[in-house]
Amino acid sequence: MKKKNRIKRNEDFQQVFKKGKSIANRQFVIYTLHREEEKEFRLGLSVSKKIGNAVTRNRVKRLVKQIFLEEKEFLSAGKDYIVIARKPAAELNYEEVRNSLFHLFKKARLLAKKKNGEK
Repeated sequence: MKKKNRIKRNEDFQQVFKKGKSIANRQFVIYTLHREEEKEFRLGLSVSKKIGNAVTRNRVKRLVKQIFLEEKEFLSAGKDYIVIARKPAAELNYEEVRNSLFHLFKKARLLAKKKNGEK
């Protein structure tokens, strides 16, 4: 993931938490904040030590990043996204993580364009 697409600074995280909107399911919480001046989205990830050991946490982060990269043309540009993984996310495979995140995207109306064949 490119540097310009990452949220790393604590101030940026806090701004999204305070001013943004959240949507959640059992596996993930997504906070979003619209930024007028930006043309691309930024992604921040938070995976607690409660999820599991470092291998498990990094696996969850890799899966979430991969899904965001694959679907970036369908996500609303100019937004900050913070994804917080909950404990059940540790046991999910790629397809289940993708379905869980897409459920949240649809629920929060975060998809800018629709894919062919999807409603």
